Amino acid sequence: MSDSKLRAVLVYRLEGGRSSTHGDSETGDGIAMTGPASTTMLAKYDYASEYDSHAGSTGGLYGDKEKNYADAVGLVVGGDPPGGVAEEGVIGGFKVVQSDMHQVVYGADADGLCLAVVTGLKYPSRTTCQLLSELYPEYSSEFSLQAKSATTNALSKKSKSLLKTYCKKYDDSTKVDKASALNSKVDAVKVQMQDNIAAMLQNTEQAETLAERSNQLNEQANVFQKKSKDLRKQMRCKNIKMTIVLVALVVGILVIVLVPLIMKAKKAYSGGDRMLRGLVDMDIPEEDLSVLLD
Repeated sequence: MSDSKLRAVLVYRLEGGRSSTHGDSETGDGIAMTGPASTTMLAKYDYASEYDSHAGSTGGLYGDKEKNYADAVGLVVGGDPPGGVAEEGVIGGFKVVQSDMHQVVYGADADGLCLAVVTGLKYPSRTTCQLLSELYPEYSSEFSLQAKSATTNALSKKSKSLLKTYCKKYDDSTKVDKASALNSKVDAVKVQMQDNIAAMLQNTEQAETLAERSNQLNEQANVFQKKSKDLRKQMRCKNIKMTIVLVALVVGILVIVLVPLIMKAKKAYSGGDRMLRGLVDMDIPEEDLSVLLD
C-alpha cells in the first residue's frame, strides 16, 4: 500500500527511557538516549476510516493481525523514542520509521507528550513534521495537564475534533507544502513531456513507415514503367510484322490478279500486230483494210 494518503494521528505519553539535555529542538541532535521508553496511548484518530487493526499482512508496520495499530505504533515509538528537547512547549526530535506499507513520523516535547502520524510511503515526511509542529501548540495548550495523568485512550473522544481538523487540512500535502506542490507540478510536466516524447516517437515511426511505403511505390512505379516500355516495344514489333504481312499479302494478290491480265493483254496485242502485218504483206487496198479493221 505505497501511497500518499494520511492514515492516522496518535498521541502518547512517554515515561522513562529518554533524557532531556540541551541540543537541537528541531532534530534532537545532541540528545542523550537511555533506551526504550514506556508508552501510554492517550488518543487516536483513524482518518483513513479503516479497521481498528491495520495489520493486513504479517511483518508490516502494524505487526501480526491480532495487534491493534495503536499498540503497534506504540511499540515503534517506545522502542526508538524521539530525542528530548530542552525548551519547554516545543516538539522536536522527529523520527521517521518505514515499513513496506506505511511510515510513522513522530516527535515529543520535554514533558514526554508524543505526537505520531501514520501515512503512506509517498506522503512527504517534511509535510508530516510540519503538521506535528502546527498541531502540537494547540493540543498541548488544551490537553497537556490531562495528558500527564490520563489513562489509555482517555482523550480520543475529547481530541477527535482537533485531530480531525488537522487531518483534513493536511490530507492533500500539495496544498500545505510548497515543495510538494512544486514536485506535483514537476511530475505533471514530466508526464506531459513523456506523453509528448511518446507522440513524437509515434509520429517518427509513422513517418518512417510512410517513407518506406513511398519508396516501395516508387520502385513499383519504376518496374511498371519499364514493363510498359517493353510492352510498347513488343506491340510495335507486332504491328510492323502485321503491316509487312498485309503488304506482302496485298502485293501477292495484285500479282496473282494483274500478271495474268497483263500477259493476256500482251498476247492479244502481239496477235493483232501480226495480223496487221500479214494484211499489209498481202497488198490489200487501204479501203478494204480499213473495212476489215473496223
